[in-house]
Amino acid sequence: MKYGSLVLEKKEYVYIKSLLNVSEHTEEGKVQTSLDKFAEELKSAKILDEEEMLDDVVRLNTVITIASGDVWKKTIQIVKPIEKDLKNNKVSILTPIGIALFGYALNDVVHWNLPGGKKEVKILKVIQDKGKESLSTLI
Repeated sequence: MKYGSLVLEKKEYVYIKSLLNVSEHTEEGKVQTSLDKFAEELKSAKILDEEEMLDDVVRLNTVITIASGDVWKKTIQIVKPIEKDLKNNKVSILTPIGIALFGYALNDVVHWNLPGGKKEVKILKVIQDKGKESLSTLI
């Protein structure tokens, strides 16, 4: 892990904590396992103000390219649950892959239990969406 622990912006941290409180009783086992692991990682996360945030950290609205070895490569955007749109590769923060990547940084390798089993996923590219670019123009 590039920075030693997850890195989150303060307002996003508060938002994520509220989502976790609401979502703690999900009936999907794999999602709950991911939520529990994420909640544990949040305990040691570095919480920064907006102006201190690092450009290579995965956060809300970040467009990232990830790969699992030579098996697959994909570009997705991590979004709030209400904004998810799988047809346009917008993935909710509350999905196992969204939770797995949030707070990690460029070139980090993440080991996580995803629906297809335990996977190793490397973050190859991180683009902060400042409202100027849409995911469709970046793919």
